[in-house]
Amino acid sequence: MNFLRGVMGGQSAGPQHTEAETIQKLCDRVASSTLLDDRRNAVRALKSLSKKYRLEVGIQAMEHLIHVLQTDRSDSEIIGYALDTLFNIISNDEEDEVEENSTRQSEDLGSQFTEIFIKQQENVTLLLSLLEDFDFHVRWPGVKLLTSLLKHLGPQVQQIILVSPMGVSRLMDLLADSREVIRNDGVLLLQALTRSNGAIQKIVAFENAFERLLDIITEEGNSDGGIVVEDCLILLQNLLKNNNSNQNFFKEGSYIQRMKPWFEVGDENSGWSAQKVTNLHLMLQLIRVLVSPTNPPGATSSCQKAMFQCGLLQQLCTILMATGIPADILTETINTVSEVIRGCQVNQDYFASVNAPSNPPRPAIVVLLMSMVNERQPFVLRCAVLYCFQCFLYKNQKGQGEIVSTLLPSTIDATGNSVSAGQLLCGGLFSTDSLSNWCAAVALAHALQENATQKEQLLRVQLATSIGNPPVSLLQQCTNILSQGSKIQTRVGLLMLLCTWLSNCPIAVTHFLHNSANVPFLTGQIAENLGEEEQLVQGLCALLLGISIYFNDNSLENYMKEKLKQLIEKRIGKENFIEKLGFISKHELYSRASQKPQPNFPSPEYMIFDHEFTKLVKELEGVITKAIYKSSEEDKKEEEEKKTLEQHDSIVGHYKNMIREQDLQLEELKQQISTLKCQNEQLQTAVTQQVSQIQQHKDQYNLLKVQLGKDNQHQGSHSDGAQMNGIQPEEIGRLREEIEELKSNQELLRSQLAEKDSLIEKLKSSQTSPDTNEATASARDSEKIAELKQELATLKSQLNSKSVEITKLQTEKQELLHKTEAFAQSVPVSGDSEATIAAKTTDVEGRLSALLQETKELKNEIKALSEERASIKEQLDSSNSTIVILQNEKNQLEVNIKDSKKEQDDLLVLLADQDQKILSLKDKLKGLGHPEEEEDELESIDQDDEDDEDEDDDKSQGDN
Repeated sequence: MNFLRGVMGGQSAGPQHTEAETIQKLCDRVASSTLLDDRRNAVRALKSLSKKYRLEVGIQAMEHLIHVLQTDRSDSEIIGYALDTLFNIISNDEEDEVEENSTRQSEDLGSQFTEIFIKQQENVTLLLSLLEDFDFHVRWPGVKLLTSLLKHLGPQVQQIILVSPMGVSRLMDLLADSREVIRNDGVLLLQALTRSNGAIQKIVAFENAFERLLDIITEEGNSDGGIVVEDCLILLQNLLKNNNSNQNFFKEGSYIQRMKPWFEVGDENSGWSAQKVTNLHLMLQLIRVLVSPTNPPGATSSCQKAMFQCGLLQQLCTILMATGIPADILTETINTVSEVIRGCQVNQDYFASVNAPSNPPRPAIVVLLMSMVNERQPFVLRCAVLYCFQCFLYKNQKGQGEIVSTLLPSTIDATGNSVSAGQLLCGGLFSTDSLSNWCAAVALAHALQENATQKEQLLRVQLATSIGNPPVSLLQQCTNILSQGSKIQTRVGLLMLLCTWLSNCPIAVTHFLHNSANVPFLTGQIAENLGEEEQLVQGLCALLLGISIYFNDNSLENYMKEKLKQLIEKRIGKENFIEKLGFISKHELYSRASQKPQPNFPSPEYMIFDHEFTKLVKELEGVITKAIYKSSEEDKKEEEEKKTLEQHDSIVGHYKNMIREQDLQLEELKQQISTLKCQNEQLQTAVTQQVSQIQQHKDQYNLLKVQLGKDNQHQGSHSDGAQMNGIQPEEIGRLREEIEELKSNQELLRSQLAEKDSLIEKLKSSQTSPDTNEATASARDSEKIAELKQELATLKSQLNSKSVEITKLQTEKQELLHKTEAFAQSVPVSGDSEATIAAKTTDVEGRLSALLQETKELKNEIKALSEERASIKEQLDSSNSTIVILQNEKNQLEVNIKDSKKEQDDLLVLLADQDQKILSLKDKLKGLGHPEEEEDELESIDQDDEDDEDEDDDKSQGDN
């Protein structure tokens, strides 16, 4: 408030004094007037003055306006005026503000008024509750006022809304408003609300914000939409940037798939409006937010896979190879594709297969590298291509091998019809453009990153320098260019390439030291006292020499570790060497390059360090320092330790191989054991079956042995008879078994015959009862129908006679009426005759009405009889259908009876056959000398069978 008084005190008196009095009077009316119209008019007047006299209205009227919001909520008009006035007071959107001092003063004024308004947190809560009102004149100014509060004091207002019950949910309802003005301003409000507040970002995301915003973008026409699409995209970036929870929610909700239609743009030479370029730029940035290298690796990888699976990467590659794309969109698309494929093998493999639409088709990588080494291309585009190439090779040993293989002699195209990636990199490495040298060197270094195999393969590359001279290795050519004193950017690029190449590769170190000119050149560069510009080159030369010492395998006698350290101490000095080595990490551009993988430089002269190289320096600087200060004894000790470790590693590796081989053998043995188990189970089953068969054979043998003993006892007396009848003694047991089997069959057939007899009896009894019931029911129905028909005929005849009589009376009545009318017209009628005619007429009408009543009663009776007749007819139809069903059942029963009789006859025939067999068997047994008791028993069984057959015959005759 002191600040506001100071501002007011600094203003000149005069006309403003009158306006201040007017504002004071209006405030008094707002505070004291009892009529709503008076208060409304006063607030409207304050609104009109609030833009021009912002300070005076703010100081005097803010408290009264807040009171109006609290007390007059029933009147939407006065609430709207009050909100508009508060917005004019707090907002800085003044058209007449031109001068810088005026603008700064206005911003301070808005912040001061905002602080006064939010000092009471209930004011913000009140404003949130007013936003629930659907009235346009309340909701729209409320949205604008809250947005202005967030712009001035965002964190404080965010905290108040966060603790307010349902505060964020109320604001989310603005996105569903059917009025576009409120919806669009609601998007701006949510932009300010979600800025740099992770808690609110999560709440907004889980209030279905992604779905609503994507729907709005689709409705507005995706990238062809207006500024509303831009606002929605900015809000989406606020929700997703550096918020892992929301990024995961966005991916799990399958919203990445909905981004694909945004990039469906064909080859267009025109039609790229500034708004479309802005929209597409923001859409590409939104993809980069999801796959940023600073995100957790797992989240980035899952988003990358989702983008490939839904075809989004393919769509981006289409834009990449299309024509007519604006340069800034093309650059951002290259950066986006870079981060979508970075470290993801599937995406990198797809990108390697993309071809440009040229004749003949060329790989997209080759086309991009042509742009990178072309000095006429824009600087930002060349940086984007370099970043894309780096991302393609990041953790991609397969891609690194493919790039290096294009430089090897066996894969170079002898015809020269096509240019390979390796040829383009070599061309850029040795061109006259220092930026191309640097980019090609860094790109080639990424092809060797953490890949010892490719470092060794690159040593095989030979270059033809000039006609007639022998070829030179790539390593030697790089050192030759260094010694020629080229530009600093070129030398820095080549030194970074050599340091990456030699690190962790003793063979490359040996090749480097084999050239006797390399070590003197490095020591000479380090020892010289050069200017600040050359200090970075000195530091890189020190790093390269240190790598040559640390990764030296002492295979060259003249350049062993100890001799190189003595050389440093003699020509440079250890302290001086370490100081020069420290120039790298102390350089102002070193820390900038170490922050992000993307090479983002304002101009070419800032393009000095590569991000991956800074990581290598950080890793090697300490170990090289230790290696320089180590004595020869320590080196020997370290060498011994290394040898011991190598031996240990070799032993461990040997044992690992043995364990691996034993694991394979164990697996094979396990498979063999499982196979043998199956075979064992099969054999066990076969053995069990054979044992049971042997047991059966034993039982049969014992039985035959017993029978043979019995046969031997009777052999003397019965041998002649047995031979005479042609039956061997061993057949007796079989005959007995056949007798038992026939007996059991006979019992089974008898039981079946008894069942059939009982079924026939049931069918006969059921057949007789339905017939009697049917006859009785049909007789009753016939009698009733006859009576009803007779009664109906009588009623019809009565009705006809009555109808004739009614017709006759109606005709008489008409005639009398005609005569009366004619007589009345011809002669005046006396009173007596009129009375007579009236009496006759009345008599006729009475008779007629009586007849009509009687006719009506007859009709009702006929209707009732007709209904009764219909019901009886339905009953008759039902009875007929029942009769038909019963007749069908009767026919079926007769068929069943016939079948049963047929089966019974068959059973009788079978019984007769069995009796015949039994008799024949009896004869055989008698011939064999069977004991008499068994014969009597058989005779009694046969007698019982005959009795049963007689009873069955009697039953069948009685049934017939």
